[in-house]
Amino acid sequence: MPPNAAGATSRRRSHRTEEDVEELFAPQRTSSAELPDPAPLVAALTRGILEALAGTREVDQLARWLAEETYLKLVQRANLSRRARSARRLPAQRPVFTVRAMRQMAPADGVVEVVVIVAMPDRTRALAMRLEGLDRRWRATDIRIL
Repeated sequence: MPPNAAGATSRRRSHRTEEDVEELFAPQRTSSAELPDPAPLVAALTRGILEALAGTREVDQLARWLAEETYLKLVQRANLSRRARSARRLPAQRPVFTVRAMRQMAPADGVVEVVVIVAMPDRTRALAMRLEGLDRRWRATDIRIL
């Protein structure tokens, strides 16, 4: 007996397409209400980023809080800093800094944008970060260091 049309359709629906599977396993957006206060993460990331650029911390230690593209950009910038120190024969030193100000805004649910003003002995820098709620935790999807 040939299968009926309804049976064939239901069998086809039970098979997931590659797009369906990718969507299920892709990072899932999380609402701000389900996420912790981002301020402790911002403070830890600020310290970690400055230490990675100074050569006293491995960027790998920050990977769990960074999106893949952001991680790769930070690795590249840390490598450039390491080469610059090597060319001038300067040792890696733990950065000394003071957080002067931190401004935070939420342009959308599950998104926080933060600017941290950091005073160092030789200059003042600004770190701008975009944090997005992915898989029930904050992840930095963009970091800019000025």
